[in-house]
Amino acid sequence: MQNENWVTGNVTVRVGEIPVNMQLTVPADPVKPTRMLPIFQKMTNAIVALSENEIRSAGAEISCRMGCGACCRQPVPVSEPEVYQLAELVDAMPEPRKTVIKERFAAASAHFHSIGWFDRIAALAELPKPADPDNIPRELIAEALVYFREGIPCPFLEEESCSIHESRPLACREYLVTSPPENCSNPSAATIEKVPILLHPSRAMRLVGQTGLLSKWGILPLVRALELAAAEPETFEEKTGERWAAEFFEHLTHSAIPENAVLPANGPALTAT
Repeated sequence: MQNENWVTGNVTVRVGEIPVNMQLTVPADPVKPTRMLPIFQKMTNAIVALSENEIRSAGAEISCRMGCGACCRQPVPVSEPEVYQLAELVDAMPEPRKTVIKERFAAASAHFHSIGWFDRIAALAELPKPADPDNIPRELIAEALVYFREGIPCPFLEEESCSIHESRPLACREYLVTSPPENCSNPSAATIEKVPILLHPSRAMRLVGQTGLLSKWGILPLVRALELAAAEPETFEEKTGERWAAEFFEHLTHSAIPENAVLPANGPALTAT
C-alpha cells in the first residue's frame, strides 16, 4: 500500500538441486499474515515454475489450459489466512457480482452440509498425522472423491476458467497434470499424472499465522471460506514482513531461514512486492 514502509532482502532456497533466488520486498511494519499472501503467491509461482521446467526438459507437457476446469470441482484446501483473504476479496467485489459469488458459496456450503461431508472431514482431523505429508490417509482420499463426484464447481469458476486467477489459493497453483485433460473428468491414481512439486508452499502456508481458531473444522475447503470467516472473526497477530517471511521459509524448507543469504550470480530471481 502507498503509506507502507518496505524492506528488501535476498534469499536463496534450494528446490531439489536448483537454487531459487528471491529478492523479496516486504512490509517493514507489523502486518497481519493476510497482507503477506500476494508475496507468498508470487513465491509459489516461482517454485512451481521450476517443477514445470523440469517436466518439460524431460519431454512432457503440462495439460492444464484455460477453459479446462475439472480440477475446480475438487475440495481445494486453504489456509487460515486464505479463508479471510478470500472473504475480503469477495466483499470488495462490485455488485451484482458480489451477490452472485456469495450465493454460489452459500449453495455449495449448504450442499456439503446436507450430505454430512464437512462433519466427516472434521472427524478425520482426529486421525494421527502421517510422518510423510505425501502419504495421504485413504479415508481422506475417499472423501475427496466423494466431493469431486458431487460435481459442485468452485464459486469463482466462470466458463471453466478461474475468475480470480491472480489471487487463487496456493494449493491451486501447485496442482498441474501431464495426463490427458479428458482424464480429469474421472480421476484416479491410474489415469492422472500430477506434476511432482519439490516444495509445497501451500503446506507451509497452512502453518503460518495459524491461531487454532478454525482447527476444529479439520481441512478448510475453499467453498467454506465465507461461512467460516463470518462465523469466526479473525484474531491474527501482527508481525513484520521479514518475520512472516522467515516463518514461511522455515515451514517450507524445515530449516531456519539463512541469515545474510547471498545470491549466486546465476539462477532465476523473483521480486515479490
